[in-house]
Amino acid sequence: MTATTAPPIRIGKSAVAALGLLAVATGALESVVAPTLPLLQRELDMSPAEGALLSIMLLITGALVTPVAGKFGDRYGGKRVMVRLMAVVGVGGLLSSLAPNLPVLLLGQLLQGAMVGALPLSFILVRAHLPEGESKVAIGVVSGLFVAGGMAGTLSAGPVAEGLSRHWMFALPTLAVIGATLLVNRLMPQDPPARSDGTGTGTGTGTGTGTGVGAGTGTGTGTGAGTGTGAGVGAGTGTGIDWPGLALLSGTLITLMLVLQLAPEAGSQPLALGALVVVLAAFVTGWIAVERRAASPLVDLHMLARPAVWKSCVLTFMICVGTSGALYLVPQLFDVPTDAYGFGAGATEIGFFLLPGTVAASVAGPLGGMGARRFGSRAVVTAGIVLMAASLLALAAVHTEIWHLVAGKAAIALGNGLCVTAMVTSTATSVEHSDTGIATSLVLVTRVLGYAVGMQVCGAILTAGTPSGSEVPAESAFVTGFVLAGAVTALSLFVARTMSKGVTE
Repeated sequence: MTATTAPPIRIGKSAVAALGLLAVATGALESVVAPTLPLLQRELDMSPAEGALLSIMLLITGALVTPVAGKFGDRYGGKRVMVRLMAVVGVGGLLSSLAPNLPVLLLGQLLQGAMVGALPLSFILVRAHLPEGESKVAIGVVSGLFVAGGMAGTLSAGPVAEGLSRHWMFALPTLAVIGATLLVNRLMPQDPPARSDGTGTGTGTGTGTGTGVGAGTGTGTGTGAGTGTGAGVGAGTGTGIDWPGLALLSGTLITLMLVLQLAPEAGSQPLALGALVVVLAAFVTGWIAVERRAASPLVDLHMLARPAVWKSCVLTFMICVGTSGALYLVPQLFDVPTDAYGFGAGATEIGFFLLPGTVAASVAGPLGGMGARRFGSRAVVTAGIVLMAASLLALAAVHTEIWHLVAGKAAIALGNGLCVTAMVTSTATSVEHSDTGIATSLVLVTRVLGYAVGMQVCGAILTAGTPSGSEVPAESAFVTGFVLAGAVTALSLFVARTMSKGVTE
């Protein structure tokens, strides 16, 4: 039943500008880890596997927070939920800036992941207070500013960390997030709840950069598809929050990461690894049982029986495993000392080297959408897979010059963006309109798993490939990682060829 509310208050440019500033600040905060990960590993004495875990904490939290944030935004109002979410982000950012060790930094990143729900909520606010034409422009502006913030964070993180300290690298964008949130709270009027029972559906695709997160638009919970790495999760119709499913999915993802992190030390800690595997199996079994019976499941597993959906999920997983290989391995290779086989690049240089990949990711979304409309989703996905697989295998064979890595990383980011956009588009148009949010949420949850597994596997390969008494992995470990990522990506062609062409007249 739709709640009876007064007409919404029309907002001015200042309120939209406040949302834009918040998008810039959150985009910058979420992107500071990628270029400085080697520096953080040295300062906090992290293994490569622990570094991989740090790099995906935002991703995992985002997958869990986004559907809940969207439903709460519809039920209680987008502004109210956004301000509370950003308060959590502020606490997380301050924890990250003060972190004396890895556990505290991981907790800070876990809390920072709440920022993923902010972008869809900003779209809810814009649509609640502006006419349709103006809201589309405002959504485009906010999305573009989030991308710009990601680029700014990628470029500035290194100089700040090296010139001041890693603490300020987190503190400065966190202070900007807090300031922008206060402006939004002051300038943005309260929006009435969209529905009194918390039900709704939402569709849409968006763009993200670096390790960022895509965002979507809709009348309920938005779905997102970032063109860099990241995650967005949609929710379908329902009457409430699937708290048991959320708790079990959280346990599943965290336990899976711990299993992958401990895998290189299986010989020395077999009992601990075996116990974690048992716990993981219990979480997965419990989660599947709960989702099959829930009235409003976090992820509707029944949708997986549809060929278009399960094919998109398999493709998404395999492609994201491949992408995450480059995302993690390339900065690590830049950091390897010049007296070994690397380039000895600092955090500042790594940020500049990663920028072309960020730019490629930001343009891949629009290109993928136009390509899918003209040539069909299958053609775009196939082209993206070929580009990614060729680039990963080329990096395995040739990585002796900086431009090899820069060009390879940019090509992989472009190919990934093309694939993800085309697959989300294909999935969204292959099901009933009322099922769009549910179907795309499955694809995007699978995306989180792909990135998480890929990064952790690559981190485990580097950890296992580091000789005793050395801090530098053997070059063969990088080659193995690139070859594995390229092989998994290439194998996804067998699934892609079974997709429908998906050409839109």
